Amino acid sequence: MGQLIRRWWKYWTAKLTGKFNESADPKIQLEQAIQEAQDQHRRLKEQAANVIANQKQTEMRLNRTLEELEKANANARQAVMMADDAVKKGDQDKAAEYTRAAEAIAGRLIGLETEVEDLKALSLQSAQAADQAKAAVAQNSAQLQKKLSERQKLLGQLDQAKMQEQVNKAMASLSETVGEDVPTFDEVRDKIEARYAQAKGMSELQGESVESRMLEIEQATMNTEATARLSEIRAQLGLEPPAEEAAPIEAPAEPAAAESSEPSS
Repeated sequence: MGQLIRRWWKYWTAKLTGKFNESADPKIQLEQAIQEAQDQHRRLKEQAANVIANQKQTEMRLNRTLEELEKANANARQAVMMADDAVKKGDQDKAAEYTRAAEAIAGRLIGLETEVEDLKALSLQSAQAADQAKAAVAQNSAQLQKKLSERQKLLGQLDQAKMQEQVNKAMASLSETVGEDVPTFDEVRDKIEARYAQAKGMSELQGESVESRMLEIEQATMNTEATARLSEIRAQLGLEPPAEEAAPIEAPAEPAAAESSEPSS
């Protein structure tokens, strides 16, 4: 039963994730990815800073312990010399006191030498860790810069994709049905061409009818009468007729007499 529930859970999770990815805005998802990469880089820098700080602290402890070791060595030598000088003077009490001090300082020297060795090993490990942290930050910074550069490219491609989708949608709407209430471009064109052809056909039929011919004859008659009336008015006014009316009609040329030639004998 538990396995079946887990399968159903994974199935619905994948289904909802797919629907979300289909409906999500890629531009917003891109900004979210960049923001996550920047946050991850910031956390990496903080961790690297802690590693480097630990390495610096180890170095300071090592330097301080070395200084204490050097000072302890000097005190131990001084105590031994003072004990030896007291023995030479026959002052056994002072000699014993300086000897005990030298022994205590020697014990301290052993502890400091052990601490120095441990700090040297720890400092070496810290330095290696710091170098690795610096390299990781530098590598991640380069990847982040690459993502930031690619963001502008991806945004440009996204805008081009959106524009191309709109162009494809507009082109498809010219030849495909876009809705029951919206005619396509082809349908409107066919309708207009059919109406135009019908109008042209009716015009041609009207031109061939008897009424149309009679109108043409009446119009020609009216034009002839109007021309004659204008000629009368011009004659009454003593005006010359227009050039096309006044031009004399040239008589046809007489045919030339055919010349006959008798054949030579």
